[in-house]
Amino acid sequence: MSAGFIAELRRGNTGFLLRIAIIAAIGGFLFGYDTGIISGAQLYITKDLHASTLQQQWLVGSLLLGAIVGAIISAYSSDKIGRRKTKIIAGSVYVVGGLASGFAPSIDFLLVARFVLGLAVGTASFVSVEYISEQAPPRLRGGVTSFNQLMVTTGILVSYLVAAGFQNVDGTWRWMLGLSAVPGLALALGMLTVPASPRWLVSKGRLDEAREVLRRTRQADEVDQEIDDIEQTTKLEAGKGIRDLFRVPLRPLMVVGLILAAGQQLIGVNTVIYYSATILHYTGLSASDSVLQAVSVGITNVVFTVIAVLLMDRVGRRPLLLIGTAAAIVALVGLGLWFELPSWQHLGWLALVFLLLFMAGFAIGLGPVFWLMISEIYPLAVRSKAMSVATVTNWAANFLVSYFFLQLVGAWGKPVTFWIYAGFGVLSFGYFWWRLPETRNRSLEEIEQELGVPAGSAGKS
Repeated sequence: MSAGFIAELRRGNTGFLLRIAIIAAIGGFLFGYDTGIISGAQLYITKDLHASTLQQQWLVGSLLLGAIVGAIISAYSSDKIGRRKTKIIAGSVYVVGGLASGFAPSIDFLLVARFVLGLAVGTASFVSVEYISEQAPPRLRGGVTSFNQLMVTTGILVSYLVAAGFQNVDGTWRWMLGLSAVPGLALALGMLTVPASPRWLVSKGRLDEAREVLRRTRQADEVDQEIDDIEQTTKLEAGKGIRDLFRVPLRPLMVVGLILAAGQQLIGVNTVIYYSATILHYTGLSASDSVLQAVSVGITNVVFTVIAVLLMDRVGRRPLLLIGTAAAIVALVGLGLWFELPSWQHLGWLALVFLLLFMAGFAIGLGPVFWLMISEIYPLAVRSKAMSVATVTNWAANFLVSYFFLQLVGAWGKPVTFWIYAGFGVLSFGYFWWRLPETRNRSLEEIEQELGVPAGSAGKS
């Protein structure tokens, strides 16, 4: 998806890698679809199953709780049985969770089904990025990682389109939720046709199989060197646990990753994704019109993610992150003012403009930059464990923000709720401005030096 990735495709030697990336990124698509579909479905579920405010919160919260558990489990299963088998299992769980959600006879059954679905979502959010990045040559990892993020945003957009298309069909929300079983099946079957991660194969001593995989995704003169590099990294990883990540000299790198992880969610993005139709409904639109208008939020997400991917290697990660976060803060303040000022509330289009500005800012900044930077800032020797910790932190912050959204609205009102998110955005912006390093075209040693870590020491701790 980056310029380098596209140029490499034109060389004609990455068709196999492209097939791997597309199949694996179905996990990203499902991540986005199941994140976004509840926005349109929730209005109908509440009416059909008579869900209370607490149960409405758990429609979102149960999936997020499952995602936290799934991310923790996948950190171990991806090392134990491999990234490929873990994704096959995740695809199968998607099928079970999707069908169970679609046929749920009661709100309590649906909450359990959403938790099961969350197990797969949490697994996909971590393992998809890990698997794709390990299959790609180092020079293309940024591009294929961005491709997965683009599939996430595409999944969100498709979920909005499905919600709009099925709103006048009998069993509206059942179709919306149940359809996730289809791409889930495609993921499980598709992963049967692609190879295991070469890095995982080397870690299990299966060097010949690893070489065979690398021959299909690398230049011939790169294979042996990469095998050697992976073997050295695997030796460095031996004996390292989660506690080692928070000791000097790794601690500064972990702090950056965890603040990125928490900051991405504390600004309230998934509140907008999960509740975009509900927020628009607050402006006076009917349920059906709210669902239709929410499609524009999904389109904006995709368009600005594409823009971010195209600019990422030209202008750098840091400028996009700062500009995007600033735009999101302005939008949140504006949304709060819209709900606070009676003179604005007849301007329904203005609330939509603020929603779109927020999504545009997030899509060029925190959306893609978080996932890309956590794959760049950590030494290879601890990258897998560090990324899993960052992913769990991201889902935990997502859970807290999304679960308490309706409670905050009920207790303090809509304006204060959006201003709280804006406040977290200001804190994140301040940290990014003060501490976040630029990673474009920079070695890990240069990044470590900027953070005050003795060059190279993080990878040897």
